[in-house]
Amino acid sequence: MTTAPSRARVPDERFGARLESARRIAAEGGLGALLIGVGPDLRYLTGYAAMPLERLTMLVVPSAAGARPSLVVPRLEVLPAQGCPAASAGFVDLRTWDETESAHRLVADLVRGAAAPVIGVSDTLWASHLLRFQEILPATFRPASTVLRELRMVKDPEEIALLREAGAAADRVVDAIAAGRLVGRSEADVAREVRERLVAEGHDLADFAIVGSGPNSASPHHGASDRLIGAGEPIVLDIGGPLGGYGSDTTRMIWVTGADRSLGPSAAFLAAFAVLRRAQAAATAAVRPGVTAESIDAAARDIIAEAGYGDLFIHRTGHGIGLEAHEDPYIVSGSRLSLAAGMAFSIEPGIYREGEWGMRLEDIVVCGPDGPDVLNRSDLDLRVVAGT
Repeated sequence: MTTAPSRARVPDERFGARLESARRIAAEGGLGALLIGVGPDLRYLTGYAAMPLERLTMLVVPSAAGARPSLVVPRLEVLPAQGCPAASAGFVDLRTWDETESAHRLVADLVRGAAAPVIGVSDTLWASHLLRFQEILPATFRPASTVLRELRMVKDPEEIALLREAGAAADRVVDAIAAGRLVGRSEADVAREVRERLVAEGHDLADFAIVGSGPNSASPHHGASDRLIGAGEPIVLDIGGPLGGYGSDTTRMIWVTGADRSLGPSAAFLAAFAVLRRAQAAATAAVRPGVTAESIDAAARDIIAEAGYGDLFIHRTGHGIGLEAHEDPYIVSGSRLSLAAGMAFSIEPGIYREGEWGMRLEDIVVCGPDGPDVLNRSDLDLRVVAGT
């Protein structure tokens, strides 16, 4: 295994542009300020992957034109905060607080007298912090996602490059796992290998390694167990994690035969897989600017339903991906959101026959200006491999 370090990088000036866009949209939406706690929104706006602590770390973005954003951090975290792109490039003012000071009152002083008494708070802000602000600030609080969702859904070229690198690394891991020994190993042992390989291929960490064998393949989010993989059964391999902060997420199907190629997939399994393959391809082909998220879901779901498996497709067709493994846009029935160039999301229809078998195929797709840009390149066909 060789490490493939990330080459893509979001340039520092991009964070200045993001902060200004967030300020402008907040003002247009009648918000007096944004309060952004530790999490993906903070990283998106500043490049700061802050440590989640009970001590308050917060980005304060006043919506008034010309107002300076402030990054409020505990003094013991000042060095990593200084090194984040938004701070080092001078796009935010760094404000520190000591253990005996009230960080919440410091933030309150920064937003008191804001242009509007409505404040947007990040969706992942701890309730303990929000409750404290509600005590000391005479304001109405709204989700900051009403502002940041619009910005984060459409990826910059550098973000897409990172997603592409992550996808290619995950593809290599899938190929390596499928080429290795599987029969007789536990799901948990294979999952450990997946995690090790993802990190060796350049991932920051491995967020998940779903290895669902036999009847466990019918559980979409199966946690890898001590069950031993046997010949004559399918494996759902769903893996991913962040690389340079941006996620991979791919699912491929494996069928393990006996050493002599006996115990291959049944005709019923192959028939269902052929339907799944067509559904995944149809949903991918339907991606282009202006189509709705629900129409992509329907492109996959209609094929599966017409083949008689509609009740066995039990989840949405996809989810957005970026700094979070699951984020907007969601590819689901009822979503009238029109896709725009630069949106990135999974296409992952599945068919699950409880107690018997399940199957899912997943690629990460970017909505390009003229159609789909598929980031995963590994083979989508059923991988029939011989046990040893």
